[in-house]
Amino acid sequence: MTLQPKTIEIDSSAGDLPTYDAQHLVMNGDQARIVLDDKVYTLRITRAGKLILTK
Repeated sequence: MTLQPKTIEIDSSAGDLPTYDAQHLVMNGDQARIVLDDKVYTLRITRAGKLILTK
């Protein structure tokens, strides 16, 4: 099963950039893996509600 990212509309200042809900990316958890080429990154939502992206 392939999940499709959920895009949301926040405001018109984003222009043509896709906007994603981080809560949807982590699927009710606090971490998600993001792959770029051969590299895997970890996206984490902290208890303070900040985002951290690490390699």
